[in-house]
Amino acid sequence: MFKNHLNIAWRTIKKDKLFTFIKIGGFAVGIAACLLIALFIRNEISYDEHYTKKDQIYRVVFQGEVQGEVMKSTHFQLPFADALQSDFPEITKAGKVNTIEIFGAGKRGMRVSGQNENTFEENFILADQEAFDILEIQLDEGNPQTALSRPSSIVMSRSKADKYFPNGDALQQTIFLDNDTSKPYTVTGIMEDVPENSHLDFDFLLPIEDTNQNWTNQNYFTYVLVNPNTDIPALEQKMSLIVEKYIIPAQIKRGRSADFIDVLRTAEYKLQPVTDIYLKSDLKMQDGLKHGDIKFVWLFAAIAIFVLLLAIINFINLSTAKSANRAKEVGLRKTIGAFRNNLVGQFLTESMIFSIISFVLGVGLAWVLLPTFNQIAAKNMELPLSEWWFLPILLVAALLVGVLAGLYPAFYLSAFRPVNVLKGTLSVGSKSGRLRSGLVIFQFTTSVILIIGTLIIYRQMDFIVSKELGYDKERVVVLEGTNILGNKMEAFKEQLEGLSQVKSVTATNYLPIDGGSRNGNTFMVDDQDDGGRGVPAQKWRVDYDYIETLGIQLEKGRNFSKEYAYDSINSIVINSKMASELGLKDPIGKKLDNNSQVFTIIGVIEDFHFKSLKEDISSLSLVIGKDVGAVSIKLEKGNPADALASVEQVWNRTIPNQAMNYTFLEEEFAQMHADVQRMGSIFNSFALFAILVACLGLFALSAFMVEQRRKEISIRRVLGAPFKNIYQLLTLDFLKLIVISIGIAIPIGWYLMNRWLEGFAYHINIGWEIFSLAALIALGVAIVTISYQSIGAALLKPTKGLRTE
Repeated sequence: MFKNHLNIAWRTIKKDKLFTFIKIGGFAVGIAACLLIALFIRNEISYDEHYTKKDQIYRVVFQGEVQGEVMKSTHFQLPFADALQSDFPEITKAGKVNTIEIFGAGKRGMRVSGQNENTFEENFILADQEAFDILEIQLDEGNPQTALSRPSSIVMSRSKADKYFPNGDALQQTIFLDNDTSKPYTVTGIMEDVPENSHLDFDFLLPIEDTNQNWTNQNYFTYVLVNPNTDIPALEQKMSLIVEKYIIPAQIKRGRSADFIDVLRTAEYKLQPVTDIYLKSDLKMQDGLKHGDIKFVWLFAAIAIFVLLLAIINFINLSTAKSANRAKEVGLRKTIGAFRNNLVGQFLTESMIFSIISFVLGVGLAWVLLPTFNQIAAKNMELPLSEWWFLPILLVAALLVGVLAGLYPAFYLSAFRPVNVLKGTLSVGSKSGRLRSGLVIFQFTTSVILIIGTLIIYRQMDFIVSKELGYDKERVVVLEGTNILGNKMEAFKEQLEGLSQVKSVTATNYLPIDGGSRNGNTFMVDDQDDGGRGVPAQKWRVDYDYIETLGIQLEKGRNFSKEYAYDSINSIVINSKMASELGLKDPIGKKLDNNSQVFTIIGVIEDFHFKSLKEDISSLSLVIGKDVGAVSIKLEKGNPADALASVEQVWNRTIPNQAMNYTFLEEEFAQMHADVQRMGSIFNSFALFAILVACLGLFALSAFMVEQRRKEISIRRVLGAPFKNIYQLLTLDFLKLIVISIGIAIPIGWYLMNRWLEGFAYHINIGWEIFSLAALIALGVAIVTISYQSIGAALLKPTKGLRTE
């Protein structure tokens, strides 16, 4: 019997090539889309799953409320981890990690002893021995118990060790960082490369050499390893004792006000599972690490399901639409004794064959598209063809989808009554189309929602690129790793300023881009009677030319000037947001206390964006200080290639045999929003998949409708019906369904995309022009899809449609 089912299925495939192509092609496209999205989701949710004790590893998060606003932080004091480990027996180990540039993390110049040229390397972090153990860093060479126990140690990844020591003799070799020969580092360990799906991305580990044991400076991530079966909520509640025992006494000693102490008493400590850090971290934490977005994971999962549903709907639509062509077959087989279950088995067998063929083609299509998808998503994913579970899951999925897709058509077709079929009184096909109409509406509702999403994402990306940022990012070249210049920095800067192609130069790594230095502090007005309310703010060390080079606008007061000697000691420039947070209507001349150091406000700058547009502008201050991690050069108008050539000549004269690493501020700004742009590109790609599948179904249905009404059209032509009337006859019914789809899709699309835009502090307003354009696109796509068949039918010679009569 099964062999007979296969033979009939094969004959059906060969008989209706167009419909077979659309059924299998639509299925294959849907399956390819689902596979690619599944790979993406699998990669996203796999972050930090490699830890063997992942259920016991947590990162500490500080949470407090200031003036009704919830503040969160992942940075803690140096002695905080030791206090946790000593005061709470539930915590087995507590370790510290530092990713802040001013402490030696981030980007640095590096060279092996005996070599002349420095290589610019990224991904340096600092950690203590406890963090080394908690994060399960595996050493290929060296002693894991002592790798970071001594100052001036360095642990490097296997790939970096092979790069610098191809002979395999890296251990105990001497390394110099930032061309500082006064402080040699010794390689004490070679670790396995950090997995790509780790929230911490590093190639070099340095020991923490900070000895500042006060409870006011917060610079370290704190990771803890808890005992199995620890009651986490109870431990979090107990951890608040840290505030009373250590932090409040330190702040009282600094002279903090009673109001400030009361705010501290509202503070809580939360333990964030290590597996939640990548996908489920709040933006307010501002940890500077790479993050995904769980909302995008759910969104892409929904798109995958919808694309597959669209392909299944195509199958059901085409199967029921072609019912007239199978009706006589069903009638004859029932007349000669076939039972309904035989017919159901036949149609389900056909459906599963279609599904298996589609899955094979879908896997092949996914394999072909995967390199492009990896490039768009900035991933390195592979089809798990070698995994034992992959092929069995595909086979089960193919059979399951085949059964689900074929279930309704099988029971629908097998229910035909032989007497009605053989008498020709069965009404099927075009007139039994309520279900098909509903499914077409579902398909195009989904497609229109995706079109709306695509348009809004595009508009938001354009808004980000073109928004006034409060500083001028154009024609600014950023030289990276300039720490290696050492005491030659001032001479180098002067030579650059002497170039005709250069407008101004500033030397600091505190830049409004990802990877720029950051330094969170607390400020309060010095002369307030109650001791003042602390305002969290960034404190950036810059030089005298910073404001001019970046084109930042002064709102009040003046810029830093070398004419005022005290500017380099106790003058400060704040942004408008900080003045507002401090409650200062006339801030010029006011004094601010920062860790017992008093600054005088000499200027207020207009607010500018130094973080992603997902976040609101926060308080920022500028002080004169030394930070030579980068040099930013504002170029005059002209050919940037000529200017760069001149800059490189100055570089080579100043520090020979060292490669000059540079980027453009504009490019770095774009990188700040690269994750959103990637997600937008992925969304757009799968939206196209969904629209393609929907159009394939509409094309097939219109082709079937033309076939069913071919004789009717021919008779109308003989009776003088013009082209216009026949075209309208074949298209209006479909266009009505598309209009209904648009009406349903607009409110759903508005709601969903409005929720997405809420994730941005600065975003576009959704106007009716977006919905109008989406409607026009949907109608245009539908008309083009339908018209191919409708125009052909309207131009058909009547003799061809009536020659069998």
